[in-house]
Amino acid sequence: MDPTRRLPPELVQHARAFLAGDQTAVKPKGASTVVLLRDSVDGAEVYLLRRHRDMAFAAGMYAFPGGTVDPRDSDRAVAWAGPTPAEWASRLSCDEAEARSLVCAAVRETFEESGVLLAGPTSDSLVSDTTGDDWERQRAALVDRRLSFADFLAGRGLVLRTDLLHVWAHWITPEFEPRRYDTRFFLAVVPAGQRTRDVSGEADHVAWMRPVDVVAGVERGSMTMLPPTYVTVAEIGRHAS
Repeated sequence: MDPTRRLPPELVQHARAFLAGDQTAVKPKGASTVVLLRDSVDGAEVYLLRRHRDMAFAAGMYAFPGGTVDPRDSDRAVAWAGPTPAEWASRLSCDEAEARSLVCAAVRETFEESGVLLAGPTSDSLVSDTTGDDWERQRAALVDRRLSFADFLAGRGLVLRTDLLHVWAHWITPEFEPRRYDTRFFLAVVPAGQRTRDVSGEADHVAWMRPVDVVAGVERGSMTMLPPTYVTVAEIGRHAS
């Protein structure tokens, strides 16, 4: 059976309640997720996190780094390189404020959940190392919302490298789910010199895997993921590079 057609038992219950009129649709929250890619001797690999089994959403499932938009992600003070917010708005089919928020959220959440930072001192350079106690303290402050992304970048004199992001897909959680997200999917290659780190407090396992191995894991039942994640991995796996 196609894994995208199988729903966890709890979601089946929500779907039935919605169809019966016992549950109303909630407004989806804006969110961004980033498919991190790297080359290996066996081909391209994607970075996945397995969410803790006690999480309220997608518990125990594999996912890409990502999360909801922080209201401060739309801060115009963020130093910006690459396509303008207006150009991103066109690519994302939204207004400039929302585009700015979605792009900033994509970079921020990726740093929070993997340690990879798509930013640099100039519009054509990148941070080569994000390890160390100072970086970790600031990453944790971003996670706790004690530090805004704009202040983080400004404090380090960094420019947001939006040119390193590529739009891939747009998914909205079905109306029957109690937690809904209006999510933009982006692709990004891990910058040279940077490495992913197992730093997400929402995950109990992380892995770099070839798309074909991920698809095989889902099909045999050793891995679970929501349909958007599975479809994205399968689509990427059809590309040679």
